[in-house]
Amino acid sequence: MKKYDFRSIEPWPGVSLSDWSDWKWQFRNALKNQYQFSQMFELTESEKKGFVGLDKIFRVQTTPFYSQLIDGADCPVRQMVIPQGEELTSDFQEMLDPLGENKSSNRPGQRIVHRYSDRALFLLTDLCSVYCRYCTRKHFTASDQVVASEKDIAEAVEYISSTPSIREVIFSGGDPLTVSNDKLAQVLKRIYEIPHVELIRMGTRMPVVAPMRIDDELISIFQEIKPVYLMTHFNHPKEITAEAALALEKLVDHGVPVMNQMVLLNGINNHEAVVYALSRRLLSLRVKPYYMFQADPSIGTDHLRNSIDDSLHIQKQMWGHTSGLAMPNYVVDIPDGGGKAPMSPNYLVSQKGNTYNFKGWDNVEAQYVAPSEKSVKKPKQLDLYLEEWQQVTGK
Repeated sequence: MKKYDFRSIEPWPGVSLSDWSDWKWQFRNALKNQYQFSQMFELTESEKKGFVGLDKIFRVQTTPFYSQLIDGADCPVRQMVIPQGEELTSDFQEMLDPLGENKSSNRPGQRIVHRYSDRALFLLTDLCSVYCRYCTRKHFTASDQVVASEKDIAEAVEYISSTPSIREVIFSGGDPLTVSNDKLAQVLKRIYEIPHVELIRMGTRMPVVAPMRIDDELISIFQEIKPVYLMTHFNHPKEITAEAALALEKLVDHGVPVMNQMVLLNGINNHEAVVYALSRRLLSLRVKPYYMFQADPSIGTDHLRNSIDDSLHIQKQMWGHTSGLAMPNYVVDIPDGGGKAPMSPNYLVSQKGNTYNFKGWDNVEAQYVAPSEKSVKKPKQLDLYLEEWQQVTGK
């Protein structure tokens, strides 16, 4: 297997290795204001304007660990965490709740979002270690709702228990791994006691911004309460540090499947060479590139959103040169709760009856003649599977 030379991050001067390696120390010492950032970086005029306008957009915060990746004005990490004056202007479309999550909640203000029949989102906390400038959940994240209360958790468990179509629970927020191991284990166990819940997904950016959070105690919780799929969030090859690589390998070595969700960001990672490099490095660590999201029209993100045509171009460029393992699914989340819309380049040139004319990624043209609709036969032994399908869909 090819080994990549992942960069190791050194502690801040004067900080002991034991403190630096403590994820709670990272959280307590996060950079949160203009003064703290200006002590480490020479801020541009646009960044200064962004800090002044924080009350109109979104809080700023990053871990000391993640801040060490910033090196220069054009650094992709810098563009993802330091506010810009452009966040205060809108040229296209801005929405506080672009995914329509509030209307998909089981009641206003509740922690459960149920958009898809067989899975539900549990917003365990509004806290993140890093507030990404393109965040899609600004209506909830960093809104001082902190960790779900006992009442919130009881209501979430009751809702999931009374909705047998839910087979998966996706923990998100905020970042659920900002919650202590004890609290996390308690909530996970209560969810897994629900008979129809088959698996849990854990959406987190911690392996990127504070990889020391993936400690032995957390691993043991995931091993006890399984299957847990960890959905991590690397956007750029630069984010895969030696420490992040170690955290990812620790997870998969102990039986925790890891998949990555990236967001295409204008001027940051919107080139096929960057996406390819990220995918290959993740695969070398046994992490599956899962989703490549079009950035949502969240408030303050117009300058970070790529054009759909360019995103499709990136996918098409990768199509013939990248294995299916390394190819993330490109999707657009339809605003206001429409769900994920898979997007791909159109290879169908024309169709006449059952004859389909295609042109492939390498411009090879050929016909595919399909059987007629009259020849279609459905499987006979369906009873068991139909019952399961009907439970989920209600059809």
